[in-house]
Amino acid sequence: MQILVMYYSRTGHTKKLAEEIAKGIEAEGAKAIVKSTSEVTKEDLVASDGIIAGSPVYFGTMAAELKDVFDKFVGVRKKMEGKIGAAFATSADPSGGKETTILSILQAMLIYGMVVAGDPIEATGHYGVACIGAPDKEACSNGQLLGKRVAILAKKLKS
Repeated sequence: MQILVMYYSRTGHTKKLAEEIAKGIEAEGAKAIVKSTSEVTKEDLVASDGIIAGSPVYFGTMAAELKDVFDKFVGVRKKMEGKIGAAFATSADPSGGKETTILSILQAMLIYGMVVAGDPIEATGHYGVACIGAPDKEACSNGQLLGKRVAILAKKLKS
């Protein structure tokens, strides 16, 4: 069982949240592959049972670098159908478009035929995990909960 956590991070905040999400995946006994958008290959997507993608907020949507991954590997869409997808975002401002950014990522996953999941109720119970600036203790905990949830759902779908 492998879950890919892919992210774009200019300041390191989104990368830090990706690393916390990976801890939750591994706590469920799944393998977490954490890669920046520049490192992701189509083989990573196809080999993974779930994808959790993250981006800083850029004009209320995902960064071009993350969208490029979805655009570049659109040829593997049929192989992605039925896999679990989830999203996370970081921003510099409290009202900086984190939810619309998460939704833009989830829309791409839906087009890939993926089954999307928000974060669990014990986190925030919304579209995905988000934070302002560097992830604080609560955001890190919520990230781990999202990672656990995706790993659990991927296992259920695979069985």
